[in-house]
Amino acid sequence: MNKIVSIHLCLQVCLASVLQAAVKVSPLIEKVSDHKDLKKLLRTRTNVLVLYTKSATSGDSKFKLLSDVAQVVKGQGTIAWVNCGDSEGRKLCKKVKVDPSSKSGGYAKCCLDSPSGLSPSLQSMVAFLKDPTGAPLWEENPEAKDVVHVETEKVSTEITPWCGVCKRMQPVFQQAATETKGKFVLAGMNVHPAEFDGLKQEYNVKGYPTFCYFEKGKFLHHYENYGGTAKDITDWMKNPQPPQPKVPEVQWSETDSPVFHLTDDSFDGFLEEHPSVLIMFYAPWCGHCKKMKPEYEEAAEYLNKDRNSPGVLAAVDTTIHKAVGDRFKISGFPTVKYFEKGEEKFTLPHLRSKDKIIEYLQNPQAPPPPEQSWEDKPSGVSHLGMDDFREVLKKKKHALVMFYAPWCPHCKNAVPHFTTAADLFKEDRKIAYAAVDCTKGQNQELCKQESVEGYPTFNYYNYGKFAEKYNGDRGVSDTDV
Repeated sequence: MNKIVSIHLCLQVCLASVLQAAVKVSPLIEKVSDHKDLKKLLRTRTNVLVLYTKSATSGDSKFKLLSDVAQVVKGQGTIAWVNCGDSEGRKLCKKVKVDPSSKSGGYAKCCLDSPSGLSPSLQSMVAFLKDPTGAPLWEENPEAKDVVHVETEKVSTEITPWCGVCKRMQPVFQQAATETKGKFVLAGMNVHPAEFDGLKQEYNVKGYPTFCYFEKGKFLHHYENYGGTAKDITDWMKNPQPPQPKVPEVQWSETDSPVFHLTDDSFDGFLEEHPSVLIMFYAPWCGHCKKMKPEYEEAAEYLNKDRNSPGVLAAVDTTIHKAVGDRFKISGFPTVKYFEKGEEKFTLPHLRSKDKIIEYLQNPQAPPPPEQSWEDKPSGVSHLGMDDFREVLKKKKHALVMFYAPWCPHCKNAVPHFTTAADLFKEDRKIAYAAVDCTKGQNQELCKQESVEGYPTFNYYNYGKFAEKYNGDRGVSDTDV
């Protein structure tokens, strides 16, 4: 996964007269005349853009553009210059077979040519140097020609959007823009950078994408159908309506439930009255709790009908009844505990289904010893979190990160292969194999930031910068960096 990329471009075609005289070349643009120096540059730098010119003629406004690009990508990309017009540069150009007089020279078409034929922009050049193999900027996609792309005087260094939902919505939005052209205006703007914090606050932008509807320059409301089609958008634009207020979810404790719902005040008294109790500590927003809830209720209904029931099922919403949650150190959801004669006996993470719950209460036993977690097993894998993720990766030339959930079967299958591959490279300081448990605390937010939408997700990073997703097989040899 060597990401050093050298793009040799003929500036006679793409950026004629970009550079000024040699004495005035920006210090951020590295002048190269010797073949050994060029090879060293390509070997030691990441994402190198080599510009070849026929001569060192005086430049125009595009020279400042190149200097600005070099400033923005400093540390992430490099712009080098070879003057094929002087004696030393001529030898180098001949050796690498570059002829600035040729329209193509046998090399790739200039990446800086925008589809519209306009002059290359700072955004497009920066985006290319940060990710040469990535998709072009949205505003340079020919299919997005009917979307009005809002620009500002300030230029963000966060050019390439990372938002997965945004990427999925772009084609839909583009099609809607084309179908409604001349009737409505559909516009796009990247407001992720901090410089737009005021704008985000003004229009209540708390996540991406956020669709804001304006009429005669005045913001009216949001559009929230993120799973919509182009037709959904065009139909909505004909009669824009504010989002329908969400019906508040009825609390589980207020439903006709066979489960006994306990509070801070009723907890101890209930345990005194019932010698055998299984208690589910939960949070209303927890997806795993919602998935377990019907199984738990069916088990409770079955036990309540049994005159010789071995025990009862209860639940506590620890987001409301925090004293009980703190008392039993509840840190994850759902947490299932067994109480006997008012005393806590066991924590039972394996009880999730109706049959297992009933079977357990009929014969309460200590749970099997927990399997040693991946983090606790010695290996060449670095286990990272929100606090140290950026700091560790920015020091590594190559890093393959596995984003996972401990309960995920595919993750469990991948772990031994990933660990074995990591052990092969554990002595190489430039290479890192790392893992992030997306179910842990702040790691959930980290995984959102890294566009993790399923488990396991493998991302490749170069000096801390996301480069690409790994979508290959998951054997040892397949995960070699």
